[in-house]
Parts: sequence; structure tokens; C-alpha cells
Amino acid sequence: MRSTRPVLVTFLAVIALAATACGSDSKSKASGSVTVFAASSLTEAFTEMGASFEKANPGAKVTFSFGGSGDLVTQIGQGAPADVFASADDSNMTKLVDAGNALGTPTVVAKNSMEIITEAGNPKGIATLADLAKPDLIVVLCATTAPCGKLAASVLKTAGVTVAPKSLEDKVKGVVTKVTTGEADAGIVFVTDVKSAGSKATGVEIPATQNRVTNYPLVVTKQATNTTGAAAFIAYAASPDGQTILAKYGFLAP
Repeated sequence: MRSTRPVLVTFLAVIALAATACGSDSKSKASGSVTVFAASSLTEAFTEMGASFEKANPGAKVTFSFGGSGDLVTQIGQGAPADVFASADDSNMTKLVDAGNALGTPTVVAKNSMEIITEAGNPKGIATLADLAKPDLIVVLCATTAPCGKLAASVLKTAGVTVAPKSLEDKVKGVVTKVTTGEADAGIVFVTDVKSAGSKATGVEIPATQNRVTNYPLVVTKQATNTTGAAAFIAYAASPDGQTILAKYGFLAP
């Protein structure tokens, strides 16, 4: 069996460099291009975080590719040029790691839970998960291949509610768009997506006994071309500055 020690040593060295690059008192900064493949529910928070990271590291440039976590795992497995993978659940991160496409151990930087999303003002008067089963409601959900879909299915099963969705979206932003544009009356998305929709949507809380919480792990990919910059971005997301940005968009502390 081939030893994994060289890989481990390399990753520890990368983390050490990242810590130096992110140190508030250090003159050393992360530099170069950092490509982050991230779950679509991170879009708003990571867009702001990227700008903040670049400000702290003037020589660095962060580029994002947002999508469904499962789709991103597939793309990375097919050779897509990602330096960092940010998943909306543990299972898709496990797939990446098990396929040998991760360098080191993933770092959980946030958590999230689920919420019912309705059109602004909740014109249909949706109050509970059971209301989503009403035949006159148009409901959209994520496909179960996406974290938002798996969690929504689990939430509905726990509540004993059966819903016949009009469509199944491959990522959470698809559900948000259909509800906020009036194509659907309601859906189940992450709490952060309702918050990001602002005045275009209204959220209906799901009781804790029926709700589900998911982790957001990040990892440097095996094919990363800027491992130091990638590790620095992950360290920044886990830092107080990064956590402040994530909390601003409704994410829970890891």
C-alpha cells in the first residue's frame, strides 16, 4: 500500500502557510487566483466573503462557481479546475473525499436549517408543513440529489406530510426563483435563502422537532493549482471575519 504520509505532510505545510497568510499581523498574504466551487445557498455570503478576502489579500483573486453540491462533485471528478469545494452537506463532501479528490480533512464553517418560502406577504396563508399538501397550492422542491431536496424530503417525512411538487429543481436557487417570480406558491429551502430573497419572499418557520440541520464543510481539492490560496480562503471562512459574514446571511455557527 502506498504511504499517505507525503500527502499529509504537504497538506500540513499548506495549512501552516495559510495561517501565516491570514494572520492579522503578518506581512505575508495569499496571492494568485483561487477558484471556489460552492453550493448555491452560499452565493450571497461567499460573494461578500470573496470581496473581503481579496481586500485582506490584495494579491489574491477569488472566482466562484455556484451550483448544486452533487453537480459540483461530479464536475470536480471530471477535472473541473476547482481549488476549493464548499458543500451544503456532509454526504457530498464524503463522495468527493472517497473519490480521492480532496487534500486533507474538510473544515465545517457553518450550519443551516430549513424554512418554508412563500411569495411576499404569504398571500396563501401558509402556516404549517401540512398546508403544503393542499391541492390548490403550487409547490416546488429541490430534487433529492441536492442537499436541499434530501433535507426537505426528511422534513416532510418527519411531519407526516405528502406533497406532490409541480417541479423538482437541481439547486435551491431554482426553488427560490420560481416562488419569488410567482410561478409557485411555496417551497422548502434553507433559512438563508429566504433571508437572501429579502422583500421578494416571506418565510414560514418549521418547528425544531420537524426541522433538519446541515453542515457546510470546505476542503482543498486534490487538483488545486493554488493550494496555499485555497487553504487561506478556508481559514478565512472559519475566522472571526468570515464567521461574521456568514452570520449576517443567517448561517449558524459550526
